[in-house]
Amino acid sequence: MIDSDLAKLYAVETKTLNRQVKRNIKRFPPDFMFQLSSQEATNLKCQIGTSSLAHGGRRKLPFAFTENGVAMLSGILNSNQAIEVNIAIMRIFTKLRSFLLLERELTERMDNLEKGTVKLFKTVFERMDNLEDKITPRLSPHRKKIGLK
Repeated sequence: MIDSDLAKLYAVETKTLNRQVKRNIKRFPPDFMFQLSSQEATNLKCQIGTSSLAHGGRRKLPFAFTENGVAMLSGILNSNQAIEVNIAIMRIFTKLRSFLLLERELTERMDNLEKGTVKLFKTVFERMDNLEDKITPRLSPHRKKIGLK
């Protein structure tokens, strides 16, 4: 997302957002934020119709933020919206952690159930083999053979 759009989302001015980013630049590595090139900014201006410099438009190239950058912004801005977003992110991480713990526990239980089932089937088949030996009559090795010689 572009800095001006995020400023609207977080209810701050674009210059305030960019100032806070510059003050906390270590929190925004290249995979969190980057500055658009002049060609990219021109293409963007043509696509969304931003105002020209004559009408008080942008004087600097805009910053673009990735998903991680958007989340990091919520931690450095002091508007009510940014605070709410930051709290929501923390709650989501907590729920995600508990979900992952539950998933790990369920996977463990499924593995134990599978091991128990394999062991049970092995026992059943062994007993069936033993029963077959007891039920099937044994043929004498000295019996008279029938058929072709």
